[in-house]
Amino acid sequence: MKNILSLLKKGTLVAALVTTVSVPAYASTDEETAKEMATLFRAARGVIAKNQAHINDPAIGDKGLSSDAVVAKAKENYKTATGHDLVIDMATREGQFMQAELDAIAAVMAEAQPLINEEGKGFKGFLPAVFAGQVATKTSEALKGKAELKLTAPKEFVRNRSNRPDDWEGNVIESKFKSDGWAKDQVFSEITQKDGKSAFRLIMPEYYAEGCLACHGEPKGEMDITGGAKEGGKLGDLGGAISVTLYQ
Repeated sequence: MKNILSLLKKGTLVAALVTTVSVPAYASTDEETAKEMATLFRAARGVIAKNQAHINDPAIGDKGLSSDAVVAKAKENYKTATGHDLVIDMATREGQFMQAELDAIAAVMAEAQPLINEEGKGFKGFLPAVFAGQVATKTSEALKGKAELKLTAPKEFVRNRSNRPDDWEGNVIESKFKSDGWAKDQVFSEITQKDGKSAFRLIMPEYYAEGCLACHGEPKGEMDITGGAKEGGKLGDLGGAISVTLYQ
């Protein structure tokens, strides 16, 4: 437990969760819009990762992680990753999608306040993956029929069944992201069919950093802080992916 909390305090997860991605200041294509959505998703999750030890501190009540605070920090992380401010133009499709994601981040944090601010309770179970899954769900609900956001992973690493890769995601993960010739951090995208509709789909690979291994590393099968079995992952292994669907 001490080793896990030490890793969390050092913020070792952030290296994997806030990664530099080339995204233009004003998105004009589906590829750019999808990358922006995925980058903001990473940026927000990085806030939770960096604050895990703080969230799990039973001696502190108000953690200072209000909706406004987390959204503001997510925007800072986004700027660090892209080199420019997050610009929301509600007159554009891209702006509407990004605002829906920001609203989802704020809503998840508003609902989480009683849990994360509970004094006398250590591990809260409010993990980066839990937060991200909730944000993805709310974003997809708000944009139903227009766009979807999803956190997924290689099927052998999926703990939450709702995050299981669909056939398209699973095929990309297995045939491309896991192949020896695939460049690290390279996204894959194409126009295809989803649920009987034409859709632009983009999936962004993610890799285990040192802090991730506290829950997902070795020895395989050992129980982690959450009560789940470790997957036996190693530093730099493909550990997950962010999937974005934009319906045409």
